[in-house]
Formats: sequence, structure tokens, C-alpha cells
Amino acid sequence: MKIKSLTELYVAELEELANAEDQLAEVLLELAEVASNQKLKSALSDHREETLVHQERLESLLTEHRAHANAHTDQAMQALVNETRKMLEIVEGRELRDAAAIASAQKLEHYEIAAYGAAAALAGQLNLRGDQQMLHKTLEEEKKADALLTEIAKGGVNRAASSA
Repeated sequence: MKIKSLTELYVAELEELANAEDQLAEVLLELAEVASNQKLKSALSDHREETLVHQERLESLLTEHRAHANAHTDQAMQALVNETRKMLEIVEGRELRDAAAIASAQKLEHYEIAAYGAAAALAGQLNLRGDQQMLHKTLEEEKKADALLTEIAKGGVNRAASSA
């Protein structure tokens, strides 16, 4: 399908975000299962629950625009998820695995922050203020998740990994 308008570009971005959230929900569950640090395990599990809310928001926006979730595979998220899984396979030791899980999760979050920022900017350009507000709300939640991961890493996970 050729994209021929800013509206079509915006909807395609929403479709990719929906797919990215689907992929993220799956890998967050895997990360939480392997995490040994309780704060990390909890943060990853909580963010997975939040991701399910993000999926619902995107599905709502897509319905408004007569589009469908999973119409596109977000290949960038797919690559990041594959790298996350590969990292979990090759890292040995609980403490080091926790540090690797945080690093991988933050790469995923940073991608989402960029994607939500771009979608919100397009919504603003198209004067879709309700969409823009919803996307900004999710963007802020993604930033908080990233900040929490940084706090957990600095709060002892990275130190434990360097001592292991």
C-alpha cells in the first residue's frame, strides 16, 4: 500500500505502534519471568499491565480512523525484541541478567518514546487534539517507565552485576 497523505501516514504509524505494543507485551512478560531483582520483576510486570492499556488506547484510535491493529508489523520493534531474547540467552548469572534486562528494556522504551512522539506530532499537525492528548499521555507513561528502570539500575542492579 502506498501512503499518499499525512492522514494515511498517521494511521500507518498508529498501526505500527499497535503492533509494537503487542510485541512489547510479550517480551515484557519474558523479561519479568527471568528477572531475579524483585523491584525489577515488579516494574516489568507493572509495565506489561500498562502496555495492555496502551494497546486498548491504540485500538480505540484505530477504530476511530477505520483502521486495524496488526495491519503492519513493526520491524524495528521486532528487531529489538529479537535482540532482547538473544541477550537473555547469552548472559550468564542472575545479577548480570538483571542488568542486561534493564538495558534491553530501556532500548525498547526509547523506541516507543520516539514512536509515540512522532505519532503525537502527526496528530497535532492534523489538528487531532484528542488523539494527540491520548498519545502524549502514553508518551509520558513510557518516559516514567524508562526513568524507573534507570532508578532500579542505579539503585543496585548494576552494582550487583559489576560485583558478580
